[in-house]
Amino acid sequence: MDLHLPYHLKWYWSAEGYRRPEITTYFDQERVFTDFQSMAANIDRTNRVLERSIDNGAAYTLNLSGTFLDQCSWDPGVLDSFRYLADTGNVEFAASTYYHSLSALYPDLTDFKEQVWMHMEKISELFGLVPSTFVNPELLISGNIGGVLKKLGLKCMIAEGAKNLLSADVPTNVYSDDIPTLLRHIDLSEDVSRRFSDRSWDGTPLIADKFASWVEHIEGDVVTLYLDYGNIPWNESKAGGMFQFLTDLPLSLEEKGISMIKPEDAVKRFDKVKLNTLKTESAARYGVDSLLGNHAQHFYLKELEIIAQEIKEHAKAFDNAHLKRIFGYLQQSDIFLDMNTVRITGYERAVNNLSILSDFRRAIWEGSA
Repeated sequence: MDLHLPYHLKWYWSAEGYRRPEITTYFDQERVFTDFQSMAANIDRTNRVLERSIDNGAAYTLNLSGTFLDQCSWDPGVLDSFRYLADTGNVEFAASTYYHSLSALYPDLTDFKEQVWMHMEKISELFGLVPSTFVNPELLISGNIGGVLKKLGLKCMIAEGAKNLLSADVPTNVYSDDIPTLLRHIDLSEDVSRRFSDRSWDGTPLIADKFASWVEHIEGDVVTLYLDYGNIPWNESKAGGMFQFLTDLPLSLEEKGISMIKPEDAVKRFDKVKLNTLKTESAARYGVDSLLGNHAQHFYLKELEIIAQEIKEHAKAFDNAHLKRIFGYLQQSDIFLDMNTVRITGYERAVNNLSILSDFRRAIWEGSA
């Protein structure tokens, strides 16, 4: 499950004379805080449901982004709810890029490696657990990051089960790569995460026994579900039944001889299947084009690459944790999604976001930081 709350960029035009780069200069802190409060209000009751599900035999992997963990400083009690889940022994916390960034796409993977390590250290510090599973933001798979992940001690990776990787097949195996890879079963994941409360969907109402029967008739070793954590309380409030579904699911699966296990256990249990497209194709949740489908998105990525390289080459000049944190938040995948021109505001967002990035770079190199 993925739990990420972004630092939303402001609608921003630099004033004459410019301003010092601060979190509040570029990011809409009021909106960020409101989003966090709304999520925090649902976390305890959602995690109690997950505890009941675990008592019935479930196992979960949670991917809590670094930006969300930063926001938990506003309400440290939120972390206690996740610590209780960790104490069950059937929950693991995945590693990711700390700032929910697309740094895996940079030609130089130094920043990617540093962000993953930063996230792993944060998880260890907060929960006393060392991540074994890696999940890229937006379930992105591209390039050769497996070697980096392996050196960091990670055992496996979860990515998007896109058609260009699998052709006509469904992702029901552990696939061999530099690091063993599990691919999200898109249809079943979306059934639970997005279609659950859609009363016009022909699968409604979705109950645990029905879902277990669907899984039972799928050939292969493992079915990987990857859900948005926030959709659990949302579906419950909209249509009801989601909490009961998660509570009952492990029991319904068990009746059909199916176990819920963590990714690392799947990697140990099942033989690896070779999938050559993992080396040659790129994939992301809802398509790579949603992230890099237009010139503005590519240009923004290139500017991030340049800034990352400049920081590397002038390490002493950038020995400033505050500025590095701002740069981290400017890398969020959500910024790329905002510039997707399928959205009505995509063009305006592109101009706005590039203006902010340009101002941040100017401020640093003109010494106004």
